[in-house]
Amino acid sequence: MAKNDTTNSDDSKALRPEQLHEFSQRFNADRANAVAANAATSVGVLKAATDYHGVRALPRDFSIELKQGSITNQEHSGRCWMFASLNTLRYELMHRWKLEDFEFSESYLFFWDAIEKSNTYLENVLATLDEPTDSRVFEIINDTVADDGGWWQMFVALVNKYGLVPKSAYPESANSRNSDAFKQYLNTKLREFAADLRDRHAAGESLEALRAAKTEDMATVYRICCIALGEPPERFDFLARTKGDDDADSKKGHDKASADPSNAGKTTDAKDSKGEDGRDDRPQIREYGITPLEFVRKYVPVDVNDAVTLCNAPMARTPFGKRYRIKWTANVAEAGDMEFVNVPLDVFRKAAVDQLSAGHPIWFACDCMQFSLRDAGIFDRGTVRVDQLFDTEFTFDKGQGLEYWDSASNHAMTLTGVNLDADGKPNRWKVENSWGKDAGKDGYYVASANWFDRFVTELIIRKEYLDEATTAILGTEPVDIEPWQPLTRRCD
Repeated sequence: MAKNDTTNSDDSKALRPEQLHEFSQRFNADRANAVAANAATSVGVLKAATDYHGVRALPRDFSIELKQGSITNQEHSGRCWMFASLNTLRYELMHRWKLEDFEFSESYLFFWDAIEKSNTYLENVLATLDEPTDSRVFEIINDTVADDGGWWQMFVALVNKYGLVPKSAYPESANSRNSDAFKQYLNTKLREFAADLRDRHAAGESLEALRAAKTEDMATVYRICCIALGEPPERFDFLARTKGDDDADSKKGHDKASADPSNAGKTTDAKDSKGEDGRDDRPQIREYGITPLEFVRKYVPVDVNDAVTLCNAPMARTPFGKRYRIKWTANVAEAGDMEFVNVPLDVFRKAAVDQLSAGHPIWFACDCMQFSLRDAGIFDRGTVRVDQLFDTEFTFDKGQGLEYWDSASNHAMTLTGVNLDADGKPNRWKVENSWGKDAGKDGYYVASANWFDRFVTELIIRKEYLDEATTAILGTEPVDIEPWQPLTRRCD
């Protein structure tokens, strides 16, 4: 390059004072900028951008609405994917067994997820012993280690292996409510174990010796998890009051546990719920010494394996009509990596409407930060008018947002309702969150149809609500993609 060629010189790259002066003049020449600045600096960007027309256009009534239990709260942890998963199951359990309310122990799965992610991390270290620490593969493996986030399929792997327990059997602890310190030091220890395994390998130790060392490492991991969260139960008692039954047998005081084989091991007292002496005489489930896996088989009326992760990722690199498997994404090593079936938006949307219409809630993943009002409980571009506030259009479509990692999934919630217009098309969705009852409207959010189409990237759909074309995709071989390629991220 010639010495007098300044095209790529430092001077051409720098912002010059005269440019900044011009920007300032243009800003101050428009009165609307002063109004916007006054509002944004006083109340923040989101409140300043809130359009009351948008708020009014999203009423909180729905033509299809599922009655759920009380709102749950993940507090200061990245367990949204667990909460959303368990919220779908508790709905099914509550309505099958006629319970007023119920909550699974999220902390129980949190314990086993930490154990399994630790084991998988060390297994991944053993599988990449000759990778340099700055290789892209090892950087991915060494990034999240045993962090909180996850997907539905991680939940399925844990349930299949460890079952479930009620919250009363394994309640929350300080470190499940706020997981930062626990996971910080667990991850540090795991990375120390990784360095030790790699050093041993470099010194010539056999894989058999490394696996023996890994087993001892996992004993330390187990100790850390037990100290932080408490050791989970192998067996527990389950007692629950039901809403009763109006059938003739119940009115006669018949013990339905003995009449119905599916209720074996359960005792119900079928009496009037108002005892003369003030006792609660509603029918009661009594289960003693049951294991977590037995509890799932007996009391959870749906099979967690009978569901598929649909995604809507309109990118050239991920054509519709295919299964995709993301490498290095397992939490339970033997369960395998995360898989997704990519379908067009109309198929994606219809599956959600069909499942809700049939009376079943839906786990979904989205970018919850986009056009979102946390306090008001609104997801809607027509309400959060940052385009008006900043006087600039935000033009990314869904594919571009995914391609540039601008709107990949980061949070999982539960769909519990939808409103269908006169033509049977969805125009708003009811969202159950896991941020407690003080977020949104008593813990619930409303999402506009446009927001759903743009920012919802994954749905967990039961196989019975898939169309024939999508069902056929399940029999095809998945396409492996690298974990750094755009598609989805763990939800937390």
